[in-house]
Formats: sequence, C-alpha cells, structure tokens
Amino acid sequence: MSMSDSDTSSQGSEYKNFRQITRDRLLNEMLRSTKTGDSKSSWKVLIMDKATLKIISNACKMSDITDEGVSLVEDIYKRRQPLPTMDAVYFIQPTKENVVMFLSDMTGKSPLYRKAFVFFSSPVARELVNHIKRDRGVMSRIGALREMNLEYFPIDNQGFITDNEKALEELFGEEESSRKGDVCLNLMATRIATVFASLREFPLVRYRAAKSLDPTTMTTFRDLIPTKIAAGVWNCLMKYKANLPNFPQSETCELLILDRSIDQIAPIIHEWTYDAMCHDLLNLEGNKYVHEVPNRTGGLPEKKEVLLEDHDPIWLELRHAHIADASERLHEKMTNFVSKNKAAQIHGSRDAGNLSTRELQMMVQALPQYSEQIEKLSLHVDIAGKINKIIREMGLKELGQMEQDLVFGDAGTKDLINFLRTKEDVTRENKLRLLMIYAAVHPEKFEDGKIAKLMELARLPQEDTNAVYNMRLLEVSSEAKKSSIIPFSLKFDVQKKKHAARKDRPGEEVTWQLSRFYPIIEELVEKLSKAELSKDDYPCMNDPSPTFHGTSQSASVRTGQIPPPHSMRSRRPATWARPRNSDDGYSSDSILRHASSDFKQMGQRIFVFIVGGATRSELRVCHKLTTKLKREIVLGSSSLDDPSHFITKMKLLNANELSLDDIQI
Repeated sequence: MSMSDSDTSSQGSEYKNFRQITRDRLLNEMLRSTKTGDSKSSWKVLIMDKATLKIISNACKMSDITDEGVSLVEDIYKRRQPLPTMDAVYFIQPTKENVVMFLSDMTGKSPLYRKAFVFFSSPVARELVNHIKRDRGVMSRIGALREMNLEYFPIDNQGFITDNEKALEELFGEEESSRKGDVCLNLMATRIATVFASLREFPLVRYRAAKSLDPTTMTTFRDLIPTKIAAGVWNCLMKYKANLPNFPQSETCELLILDRSIDQIAPIIHEWTYDAMCHDLLNLEGNKYVHEVPNRTGGLPEKKEVLLEDHDPIWLELRHAHIADASERLHEKMTNFVSKNKAAQIHGSRDAGNLSTRELQMMVQALPQYSEQIEKLSLHVDIAGKINKIIREMGLKELGQMEQDLVFGDAGTKDLINFLRTKEDVTRENKLRLLMIYAAVHPEKFEDGKIAKLMELARLPQEDTNAVYNMRLLEVSSEAKKSSIIPFSLKFDVQKKKHAARKDRPGEEVTWQLSRFYPIIEELVEKLSKAELSKDDYPCMNDPSPTFHGTSQSASVRTGQIPPPHSMRSRRPATWARPRNSDDGYSSDSILRHASSDFKQMGQRIFVFIVGGATRSELRVCHKLTTKLKREIVLGSSSLDDPSHFITKMKLLNANELSLDDIQI
C-alpha cells in the first residue's frame, strides 16, 4: 500500500493554515500526482462518494479541480457513461460497497475508464486490499492505490467537522444506544486522526476525564465519551507513527478532547457577532445568502445568491465583530467611498449609509470600475440592516440582557418570572432559549418543580418542554463548575451570594453591550497554553517527551524568532476588531494576504475537539486566542450547530428515564 508522504507539518519552512494544507493535499498529492506521461488525454474524471464529495467541496473551488485537469465529477453510485479513453481518479471511503463498485467499473473487457487512480480517504482494511489484488485484470489498470488519510471536512481556516450530525442523539440519549454510540465514536476518532496525518502533526492528547462521585458510583457511557474518543485517536496515531513516512516521532502540538457537557449555554445564548447573527437570525442555507442587486439595464432589482466566506475581504474583516461595531464600520466604509468619488456623490444621498437600491444602481452605472466594491459593500449594508431591524422588532436587546444576567448571576427566578409576564411578545423559540439557559444555570430547580412552573408560565408546548428537560443529559463537568461559579467570599455581605454559570474575566474589558458572555473553551485553552490545566480533570493519553514544551517560545527558538513579552491578563484588541480601511473604503488593503502570513511566526498548534456540536462563538474564540496566544488554535467538532439546529437536536434526545447514575449529587 503506497501512502502519501508530503511533509506539511507546521515545522516546515512555509507555515500554511489548516484549510490551505487540506486543499494542497487534495490538489497536489491526489489530482496532480495522476498526471502520467503515457496518458492519451490530459483530462480526467473524478469519482467520489457522498462523504468525499463533501470533503472536497469544503476545501476546494470547482476552478481548482478543473485547473488540475478534471473535466467531469461523478457520483460512484450513479449510472455513468463509459469513457474508455480517459483516466479516472477515485476519491472514496474504504468501504466494501465502494470497492465492489470500483471493481465493477474497471473489470472485464470493456472497463468504463482507461486507467484508475484510487485514493482512500481513511485507512483501508487489509481484506479489501486483497479483494482488489485478486482481480488481476483490474490490477493492471490501476495507476495508484493509496491511503490519503483525509476524512474530515474543513469549514474554516481554523475549523473542521467530522460530519457526525447525529452525535448528540446517539451519544447523549438513552444508555441502550451504546452500541450505536460506539460506531459513532470509532468513526469520529478515525476522522480526527486523519487531521494529524494530513498536517504531519503528532499531538499530546488530553481529554476531559470521567467524573467519579465515589468508588461505588457506576460510570455511564456519556461520562466516558471523551476517554473513548481519545483512545480511538491514540490507536490511529500509533499506526501512523509506525507506518506513515515523515510522521513525527515526538509531540509537535496539543489536542484537547471535550464534549458538549462542558458548556451547555454556548449553543443556546444569543451571540452578538456579525457571523453568528447572520446564521441565527437570517435562516441562511449553509453560508448562502439571497441578496437583491441593482439591475445593470435599469430594470427591477435581481435576486442573487452569494456565499459568505473567506474570499470576501469585508466578510473576513467583520465576521467576528460585534453587530454594532460591524454596522458602524460598514457605514464608515460607504461614507469614505462616497466622499472620495465625485460620481458617487452626484448619485448618492447625503447619508451614505442609507443609500437606496436605485441610488446604488445609478452608482454602479456611473462607476463601472468600482462595481464589485459597491456590490460587496451594498451586500453587507443590506445584511447588517436586516439584522438590526430584526433586533429591534424582536426586542432582542432586552432578551439578550436577561440571558446574560441569568448566566452571570445578576438575575434569578423572580426576574425571569417578571420578564415572561411583562414581555408577552417574546417568540416561542426565544422563551425556550431563556428556559434552557435557566435549566443549565439552575439544574437543581428540576427537583423542586420550579422549571415545570416556568414552562407553564411561558406556555411552551410539549416538544419544547422536552428540550428543557433534556438539558439534564448534558451535565456540566466538575472542572467547569469549579472554575466558573463565583468563589466563596469571607466578607459578611448583606446580599445573598449570586448563583452564576460564568464569572467576569479579569482584564477583559467589555466594549459593546451584550458581549460579556464567553464560551468555557476560552478559559480551558488559555489554561492549556499556560500549562495550568488540571491533570486530574484533563489527563494525557501520552506522557510528553522531555523536549516538548507546548509553548510559542519553543517554536520560536526553531525559527530564530524571539516573541515579545506578553501578559495573558492584559487585553489587546484582536486583529478582527481592528479596521484596516483602504482609500476606497471598500476593504482592508491586505486582509486576505495577512490572514495566512500572520501564522508564520506562530508556536505549536492547539487543537480542541468538541463531541456533540460546536458553536460559532467557540470558533470565534479560537480566532481570537490565536492572536492573543501566538499559537494557531484549530477547532474541531462532530458538527457546527446554530441555535435552531442545537435546539432541534435537544428535542430529539430521549430523557424518559434517567438512572440514579445520571443524576449529579
């Protein structure tokens, strides 16, 4: 079995971000490697299954694939036209069904393709390889048979998912689902491990330990989820270490494996940054947004689908900014553009931030050389305008304040009752989110019937009450409770000690209203980076080698760079919060260029994997901490969930019967 052997470790001379490395492997190691001198045609067919199609779609553009000589992309399970003069590249999962389909294509006197180059997305079983080798006729038509070890789905320059959408349901539901759960965990572990095969990184593997109340308490399947994932990843890494060329023999990075119980609030609470608000409030289909654009011929506006992604420099600059900050900066950009272009002044109104569609259309016609800039700006002005309108109409500022007051212990049961009684126009979903937050902060209220009474007051239907009760299945881990609840004070305060799920972070200045909340992983990653994470709560699968330090300084020694002194407690503005305006007010002069160049001076990577779904707030925190800690933080998860997706999953969990072992004493 031939294996890919490119060295793409972060220790290489050119530091590429996570998504770039993924894209380069697919284009260079797979597609480019199939260019052979004896090929009669330079064009190839690319054949994939459902999973590998999604992998390549997340990492590459169609133009990237066609540039490598692919003229046709096919589904392995659909009937295909014979193309006997062309070569075929198979990028498939190593399943028996896929191997049978491949052999069917290439066997007999009239194979579908001239030659086949086969790339498996993850390690292939020996019996499947032997099954292929037994067909002598097919073997003579195989140009390559390799394990790519690339079976994850990049969703961001610093994020990936394993695409286990049902992980929450299969792993956190009833105990009887443990067999299905083990299958889910094994697939997840294999896919996580292929990330490290791609990057040629060997991690120090840490995981949230199973809680043990006392020696007589039985550990549940849910308690062991991070432990089982860590063991599965470790087994794969040991095979890579033994068999994969250029795979490191000592630790080059850190991996922390968590599950959704570490932070029940992050998937539900309103996150007030531009990216999160787009996905929470605008019902986007993935990253697709339907936008009205001026008709160049002067007719009615046209509907256009646009993707909110990294190729758009305005999106890249504003996606992690607070919605109020993003709105201000968009207004400034439009004002700058109008003030610096006389033709724009003629066709634009005095308030450049409130240009009508007609005025934008006239501006595009008058300034064709700036049409792309104007369209991009008008797109984001339109989006921000819609979000701000929804915030006003739904009273989200008051709702958001109540959410954060509950989380930080500044509001209690009486405040919530008063809110529900006086704010009758709050939507059903927002009432549900409030009660799920309350259940996460006050799990003890299930026992005294308070939560049941609150749900009656909110007039929630049965399926919504299920979601609230199912919050008990996501118990907060002991470490999160210890680190987040306000410590006991010796002062004799008149006021009662507040019950909180978060405490304000020292040195973190809140610039914008409702940006006080932070996900728990922010604390955990900072502690991990400073080697302050509890070894009891987060043990290691492997003892680090003596040379491993896990700090940016250690990597800096390799590159000859000396990092400036930096206090973890001081607040520095992150790069995403710093406007970089060019003269035309359109975008930063080099946002896209800087996005990857900043990584060259970084220390060793930190990977965080969350079983049960990650959130956009957690992805934002990874970008923020990358700047702050001078280490690239990569977030992985079984899925990336917006609040509506997470709530739907919580409704599907079955919490009919909880054993005593499931109740935290």
